This record gives sequence, C-alpha cells and structure tokens, in this order.
Amino acid sequence: RESNAAYFLQEQDMTRYDAVNFIAHGVAKDPSYGESRPVIGSSEKEDDPFSSDQNSAEEAKESALSKYCIDLNAKAAEGNIDPLIGRDEEVERCVQVLCRRRKNNPLLVGDPGVGKTAIAEGLARKVVGGDTPEVLSKTTIYSLDMGALLAGTRYRGDFEERLKAVVNELEAHPDAVLFIDEIHTVIGAGATSGGAMDASNLLKPALQGGKLRTMGSTTYKEYRQHFEKDRALSRRFQKIDVKEPSVDDTIKILRGIKGYFEDHHNIKYTAEAIKSAVELSARYITDRKLPDKAIDVIDEAGAAQHLVVESKRRKTIGIKEIEAVVAKIARIPPKNVSK
Repeated sequence: RESNAAYFLQEQDMTRYDAVNFIAHGVAKDPSYGESRPVIGSSEKEDDPFSSDQNSAEEAKESALSKYCIDLNAKAAEGNIDPLIGRDEEVERCVQVLCRRRKNNPLLVGDPGVGKTAIAEGLARKVVGGDTPEVLSKTTIYSLDMGALLAGTRYRGDFEERLKAVVNELEAHPDAVLFIDEIHTVIGAGATSGGAMDASNLLKPALQGGKLRTMGSTTYKEYRQHFEKDRALSRRFQKIDVKEPSVDDTIKILRGIKGYFEDHHNIKYTAEAIKSAVELSARYITDRKLPDKAIDVIDEAGAAQHLVVESKRRKTIGIKEIEAVVAKIARIPPKNVSK
C-alpha cells in the first residue's frame, strides 16, 4: 500500500482493476475517453512517434459517423438510391416501431433477394422526399459499414472503441437511425477466443434504453442460428417479416425502376419483355427469389448488348432477348425457355 504504484493510482482516482481492465480489454473508466482522441488503427501514421500534433488534432476532429457509416439520406439526395415500389405494409410497420419509446428497433427478416435493404434505403429516400410522417421528417438514416469498422483493428480494444464512438455520436443525435445490413455479422464481431465481449453486447444497453434507434436486416436462416439463441438481443428488436413479392407485384416493381436500367444501357424494354422477365425467372431460376432475380435478368439483357458491335446493337429489348438471358442463367437449352 506504500508503493509508488499505489500512490499514483490514488492520485489518478483509479484502482488496480481499472488499470488491468484497460490494458486487457481496452475499456476505459471514463466513457468519453474514445471521443477525446483519434480512433486507434484509423491512421497509418499512428505508429510514427514523430507525427505532428496537427495531424493528430485533425484526426480527432473527424467524426466516427463519417468514418464508419454511410449517410443514406445524402445518398438518396444525390439520386443514388432507386425508388421503393410497393412494400407499404412493411414501411408502415417500420415507421410505427421507430416511433416507439423503448425497443424502437425494427428487424427486417426475409429470404435473400426479397428487398430488405431496399426497404431501408427506400425509407431514406422517402424522408428526403418528404413522404413520411412529420415525426420522421428530420430523421437521418446511417448505414453501418462493418468492413471499415473492422479494417485496421490490430490490437485488443480497437474495434470496441470505434463502435463505442459511433454509438455515442448516434445517441447525441435524437433524429438519427442506424441501419445494420446483415446484422447477424455483428454477433461475434470483435470477440476473441474465450471472450464474451462482442459488438452485440456493446449495443444491448443502448438498444434497451431507446436512445439508439437501430434497423437491421437478416435472413430466416441467420435469425434462427443467431438471434433465437441470444434471446437478450432478439427481445430488443421487433421482427418484421419481408415476404417474396408475387409475380404481379414484381411486374409493378420492374415497371417502376426500368427507366434507370434503360438510361444506363441506352436501350428500351417492351412491356412484354418486363412481363417475360418476371414469369420466366420465377419458373426457371429456382434458387433465388423475386424481385432480385427478375431485376438481374433485365439488367443482364441490357448488358449483353454491350458485347455486340455498336452497329448491330438492338435499341429495344423484347421477349427473345429475355429468353436467351434466362437460358444462360438457368443453364438450360434456349429452346426449352418459352412462355
């Protein structure tokens, strides 16, 4: 008790447990520790002992949201998000959950390709366009970039510090919503062998209090594998089922977005081509879901024209071109593909 170490710990208002906890896990006693300095592992010059104080100050000023999140509102304002066609029930349910006081975290669950991510992006587009209730008119939706969050995390505690900085900034903005695509990847992220601390455990307290509104998307398989096993995490989310749209609904979706593909490929799709793309993909491409596979068919039909000499390219895509693309994707003879 009379040692110099004990004296310095007492001067810093620390205990031996605080020191060991920070060294082993990177968890600071002061919650604002991660906000007062640049995030570890975010700069290649961090290991340079001769780096200038000016560079460190600039790194400290950089927002964690701008580093590790994508502003979907800004992306929608730039016109980089396609419009959301249909899905009125799912969007209404998401808005209703986001307006709750607690557990205001919608979780979109559905098969791959049914449009879970499109719902979140479409909601951001509706916010920018003023097509949402007044309570969400000032909402900003941020998409978490898990790759950027994990990149460069060399030491224990780097990942946790970055995620904590993002959560702290989001909690300071009551109109912010965090969207985590493929949210099952968060479970276990940042954990080491034998350790129980991962991203999901860091998010649980914020999710429970209602200060951090989070939207997630995952598949039924991953939901059963991860969320049903972690009941403490699943109870903080409100599950919203996203079913595969019908053939008629998919035709409406393709009619609404075909203009973007026509501008990109400099072609036109006939009404029969759109209908054939949906019906033939539903019949022959059985390992994927609508509307994703139908969108891929019309996109690839337009891309196929770029392989042809410009003088021989077709300006209009019809049923014949759609059938050829479906035959290639489904790996069946073209003569067998017919309406």
